[in-house]
Parts: sequence; structure tokens; C-alpha cells
Amino acid sequence: MNRSAALDVGREDLLSWARQEQGADLPPRTADAVLTLLALRGADRRSGLPEPTPPLVAEVLRDDLPAVADLAPAELDAIPAVVAALADRVRAAGRLNGKRRDRLVAAAEDLLPAVREACADPWNLTWHRWYAALLRADGVDTGDPGAVRERLAALDALPHASRPFPPPPLQRTDLARRTFEVRAALTERLLGAFARDVDHPSPPGPLLPAATRDALSSGDPERALAEELDHVADALLDRWTAEGLSAALDGPYARLAPGPETMPHLALADALLDQHLDYTGDSSVPLPPPPALPEPGELLGLLHAAPLPAALATGAADDEELRPLAERCGFPGHADPVWVSGTPEEVVELAADILALAAEHSASAEGAPAPDEFVDAVHVLYACYDRGCTPDSVARRAADAAGWPMTWELEYSPVPVPPAAPGPYTTPSTGVLAELLRVPAVSERERAELDQHAQALAFTVDRLSRTGCVFRAGDAFGLTPLGAAALRHVLHAGHVAAPDQEEVLAWDAATLVAAAQPWPPAAAVTALARWAAARGGDPGWREVLASVPADDAGFLDRLDEAGIPSAVLRGARHEPAAGAPARAILRRRGEDAPDDGAQPHGTG
Repeated sequence: MNRSAALDVGREDLLSWARQEQGADLPPRTADAVLTLLALRGADRRSGLPEPTPPLVAEVLRDDLPAVADLAPAELDAIPAVVAALADRVRAAGRLNGKRRDRLVAAAEDLLPAVREACADPWNLTWHRWYAALLRADGVDTGDPGAVRERLAALDALPHASRPFPPPPLQRTDLARRTFEVRAALTERLLGAFARDVDHPSPPGPLLPAATRDALSSGDPERALAEELDHVADALLDRWTAEGLSAALDGPYARLAPGPETMPHLALADALLDQHLDYTGDSSVPLPPPPALPEPGELLGLLHAAPLPAALATGAADDEELRPLAERCGFPGHADPVWVSGTPEEVVELAADILALAAEHSASAEGAPAPDEFVDAVHVLYACYDRGCTPDSVARRAADAAGWPMTWELEYSPVPVPPAAPGPYTTPSTGVLAELLRVPAVSERERAELDQHAQALAFTVDRLSRTGCVFRAGDAFGLTPLGAAALRHVLHAGHVAAPDQEEVLAWDAATLVAAAQPWPPAAAVTALARWAAARGGDPGWREVLASVPADDAGFLDRLDEAGIPSAVLRGARHEPAAGAPARAILRRRGEDAPDDGAQPHGTG
């Protein structure tokens, strides 16, 4: 027996009244969406229709409609007409005066450009809205469930590389998150409507179908009610996007619309966002770009070469420790075709999932050190990326954890990576430690103290290195190229600014200078030199110089280390914006560069 999912919002009454009284044929989907969303926002229904108010109309049109409905341009353009007809119908019932009616219509007309913009905003896309738009663009009748399923079947049969992917800058994780958020909000509104139906029913009768109230009489009312509300939510989303889409994407074509539960790296994304906010206070503050990312064609080979991914994909069925990890990554299941021939985007997602699970389980692994931020896997990963993905030192990090004084430049200076064979970690000798930490000497007692911290960190690093995303060679450790790609993907999923080299090169000089000021010296120097070279050398340096604060001694050091030509500095020393930093760097290089505009000694 088919369960009704219709809400009593008076849609047919409004459509019929507008046709008979005003000669207007309102788009049914637009009317249905506006009426239903108003009712779910708690609009008064004493007239038999949800009665609009300017605040409710603004919330529905600005916040709700762009998240749940894929309307054609003509359907969007009809929004003011729908609101006007609704206001006129409520006024005819004696529930609205002329002035309030005019304010409502004006509000809808004023909001229409913002509604169009919000509906076109890719960040408002859900799986439902995106697939509905794809189907409509392909000429599919989105009101025909059979046609919808037929087209989804065709998409599912395509090679992964030929399937449509979300428009940049979106990733599949963004659609998964947004879909989850929208569905949760819709369910919450339905639950609120159910409570009103039960506790304070409207004179025209309940809003939701009778099956929702019948659920209270079942043996498990909580589960039964949840099922009924899910049924109503599916029906609403299908009506406003494409009929039959919910069942198809929850069932045979779930691979086309993965949910957050199939993406373990989303938890790591949230944790990395927290780390970034702790350090910068703003997710838009960019991290330095990785020195290099793998070519797309290299990614699958890099993943296959890593021990943990290979074990999860091919040998986890009989392993008590690995089986739960494999299942959460999608082995066997949706990850199998990715392992064989996934697209670069899918391979990076899978690498990110495996890295996230390794990080999650590192603290509970046998032999794991006592919990401490210093050895926390999320902190280790963020710190590796934050330093521009340059190699770090286990012993140096151990010294930092032990409270040894350390300059910022030393903390972030890259270390050489020796051709060391894999093996248990050994803290460097006292002589090597002294050189590494730039101190006169290190005693055996001090080395033993550092060894406790170093062994704890090395345990975490070695657990992560099984993923192929992290390496350790002797005392040196850091992100591999695969790790840089995977972690950058995770940071993007957390909406942390993590540009690559190409994005940095596209910035203007002021943006580059502002971003690079807090970056580690090596990362800032590399970015400045590449940016200037990409703009012809001297012309690029002149742009950078004009954007540098003269009182930022540290950044003047970066410019000096990046090799800004002295000829550029001399030519700029009397310019209003660039003169002060130019003179400061020249003086650092031993040249006479007075501030009063006088000619330096020995020049004429």
C-alpha cells in the first residue's frame, strides 16, 4: 500500500484560485515549495494556507529554497507571482490587509536577485540538486521516476573517469556534507511540524500525513516516526528536484552520491580545521603550498606501493585489526574499483580515508605513547603541512617538547633526508644533536631525556608512514608527495585555505606578501622567488617590494634570502612605497642607503 506523503498546505486551492480569480497559471513546483517551506517554518495556517510574513518569506526564499529545490529559470522567476497570489488569497480570507500585502510582494520582488544568486551558488549544491540539474540539462523528464532511474543507471555504467564530477572548486565531500546538513535541517523542521500537529493542531487540521501520527501507536514509536518522517522528506526532495531520486541514490546508485559515513577523512578534516583555527583564528588564512604534488597518473601507483593500503585492499579479510579499517574504507565495496582504476580525485580521496583512519587509531595501537598533543597524529600531520611540507627532525621536535629554547627559524628550517633504510628509530648521537639543535654541546643525560620524547613521536610517525603519506628516514620525517596531495584534499574538505603552487602564482603581490609573512622562512623564500620569476624577474620583484611593510624585519630577511636583485633595490630606494624596504635591505647588504634622499657615497 502506498503511503501518502502529501502535506496539507493548500497548494491545489491556491493554484485553482489564482487561475480562476487572476487568470494566472502558477508553476506547481514553485507554489508547492514556497507553501511547504512556509508551513514548515511554522506559518499560521488558520486560513487553510500558510500565511506569509516578510520575515518568514525572507527566510524561506533566502535560506531554504536554494538548499532543497532545483527550479528551472521560469519557475524561479515566478516566485514573486506565487507570493503575490498567496497574499491575495489570504487577504480574500480576511487575514491580511492591503498594506501588509504590498510589503510582502515588494519583499519577494526585492529578494528575487538574491534567490537566483543563491540557487546558482555551487556551495548550495546537494546531491539531489546537482543530479536534478544534470538530468534536466540532458533533457530527462525529472517528473518521470523511470526516466530518472534510467539516466542514473547510464551514469553508473560509465567508466569512473567519464562520470560527471562536481564543478570546481567543489569536491564530492562538499556535496556529501551539504546533503547531510540539508537533510538534517529538513528532518528537524518536519519533527517540529509533527510536534505542532500533536500538541497545538491548527484549525484546518494537521499539516503532516496521518501516518506520522499513527506511528505513535506502533510497537516502536520512535523508529516508526523516524521512518515516516524520512518518507515525507524523500517525497518533498523528489518533488522539488527529480522524482524517484531519493530511493535511487539511497539504493542501487548510492555509489553516485556517497554520504559522510563513507568518507572517514571528513573527521580528520574537522580536526585539522580546529588545529588551523587554533593557530590562525581564520580558516581563510592560507597555508604554504607543497613544493610539489604528484602527477595525476602517478597517484594510483604511489597508493599501491604503500603497505597499509595494499593490505586493506587485498589481505584484510582474515585480519582482526585490519578488517574494521578495510570495511570503513570501502573494502570490499565501493573502494574496490577505485583501487583498480580510480580517477585521480578518487585515489586521493581513498588515500585520505586511509590516512584519517591511521591517525584515528594510532593513539590506541599497541605500544602507543601516553596521550599528548606533541605525539597526537592530527597535530603531527598539521605541523608537517604547516611547515610547507619540508622535512622535519624527530629529535628537534622532541627538544621542543622538552622545553629546549628554539628560534622560529631553527624550528622551521628543513633538515636533510638521509638514504636511511627503514628500521627502529635511534636518537642521533650527542654530536649530531648539537649540530641539529645549534647548541655548543649535548650531554648523554640530555640525549637520554630527549630520547623519551623522540621515541614517542617516532611511534606516531611510523604508524602514519604505513599509509604511504608520511615517511621517516633516520631522524628526518615529513609528508610524501602522496601525503601532501591527500592532506591538501582533507584541508580543502575542512574549508582550510591550502593553495598549490599554481594558485600562489596567480595571486597579486599584495596577497602574496600578506600570505607569506607568517609562513616558514624556506616556504616564503621559495614562493617569493617563484612568483617574481614568473613575472619576468625584476618587474616581479618591483611589485613585491612595493607591497612589503618597511618595519617587518623578518620579511625583509625573506626578500634578501630569496635573492631580490640589488639593482632592483637601488632603483626603488627613493620610491614612496618601495623606498623604505629597498633601503633597509641594501643596508643589510652593506651598501650605503641613506633615508634623506641624498646620494650614497661613491655615486654621482
